[in-house]
Amino acid sequence: MNNAREHILGRLRAAQTQAQARPVAVPMRQFDWTPAERLARFCERLEAVRGEVHRVGPDWRHRLFDLLRAKGVRTLLHGDHDPLGARPDLVWPDPQAVRLIPYLHPVEDWRGRLFEEVDAAFTSCRAGIAETGSLVLWPTPAEPRLMSLVPPIHVCLLDADFIYSTLAELMAAQGWARGMPTNALVITGPSKSADIEQTLTYGVHGPKQLIVFVASSF
Repeated sequence: MNNAREHILGRLRAAQTQAQARPVAVPMRQFDWTPAERLARFCERLEAVRGEVHRVGPDWRHRLFDLLRAKGVRTLLHGDHDPLGARPDLVWPDPQAVRLIPYLHPVEDWRGRLFEEVDAAFTSCRAGIAETGSLVLWPTPAEPRLMSLVPPIHVCLLDADFIYSTLAELMAAQGWARGMPTNALVITGPSKSADIEQTLTYGVHGPKQLIVFVASSF
């Protein structure tokens, strides 16, 4: 019995030693779009799913402030290390009109305020996908997933230089195979669901509005 077992295990070990890993060829959609075409496609596809897109320049903070005021937003949550986190008093027009709230504490310490007092949240993102009008976020402790999930309005700043044609192109260009976070997010438009009587409803399990500021030099 022992001889038979050792014989079988020996054959399995030999097979594992002899086997060589071969790369798997995965077909990937490719589009010959220029940067301007990728930007136009991204905006078109995001707006088609009720996303709101604004092309902005260096004055994007003032445009964001004006937009939030027009929407009646009184509080804006932001990460401690994002473009609004460093000396917000120097970049924000009126902290009394729209109060900036940095995400500094574990959710257990301020769950009530997060769900009841925050009108909107501002995040950065890793890239955009032109084919589907999607945003790609890699949450971090400084900018956790809750920021794009809990507040009624999610505002995101996207650099147009990081808009890729497809998700596969993005993953290859940024070397995702070398390492990824535990939670990578692909967001296409505001929260929506058709689970109840097949009726499409927005804001059921996340923000009712998705606003994307695209910083572009072209």
